[in-house]
Amino acid sequence: MNQIYESLVAAKEKGQKKFAVLIDPDKLRLNNFERTIDLAISANVDYFFIGGSLVVNNMLDDVLKNIRDKCQIPMILFPGNSFQLSYKADALLFLSLISGRNADLLIGKHVVTAPFLKLSPLEIISTGYMLIDGGKPTTVQYMSNTTPIPSNKEDIALCTALAGELLGLKLIYMDAGSGAINPIPEQMIETVSGGINIPLIVGGGIKTPEKAFANVSAGADVVVVGDALEKDPVLMSELAAAIHQKNMEPKKSSFPK
Repeated sequence: MNQIYESLVAAKEKGQKKFAVLIDPDKLRLNNFERTIDLAISANVDYFFIGGSLVVNNMLDDVLKNIRDKCQIPMILFPGNSFQLSYKADALLFLSLISGRNADLLIGKHVVTAPFLKLSPLEIISTGYMLIDGGKPTTVQYMSNTTPIPSNKEDIALCTALAGELLGLKLIYMDAGSGAINPIPEQMIETVSGGINIPLIVGGGIKTPEKAFANVSAGADVVVVGDALEKDPVLMSELAAAIHQKNMEPKKSSFPK
């Protein structure tokens, strides 16, 4: 029941970095979608994250079915609201927006969906979601009615992530938001990664293989890219190669935290 989470923890312990492609059903074009799946297979993408801030076109089930018909890459729901649920996925990030002070997104919406999730076959992974300022207002910022953590406030980000870990959350997800002008700085990634013991996911504003590699070098365990691939799906193989290149390096010994 916890295969995906256990694989993330095992990968972190070994220093193995993962690449997730974010697919927003609302932004899909059929030709690009088919090409994206084919490229993901050839690039050895580790996960698909499926979701968006709206998902208003009722395509979620169809997207999941089409992916599963073509490959066995794990599909993880990354829901923007409580309606973005489907049994056809493998797992769900049960997001608590710990960087904000909107009670609905800290616990309120979770109460509504808990009965559904308890009966579902989905692997539920509790995740502390942290919105980081990416240089411009994003859809998630507007929809969540929260203020992002300033990108130069590493201490606030670290303390927020630590609070999430101590509350029992299994993952921390730092996100600059779709289409962010500025991705999350490596200094913040390094600070947060160095202070927590649970896997760290980083996304938002990542447009180049160099930035993807810098993120995993700074301590990100999973790098998520969506917007850049919607514009240029061919970039996927370069991003995957950059992230997985880190797995070829000898693991440095370190003292326990």
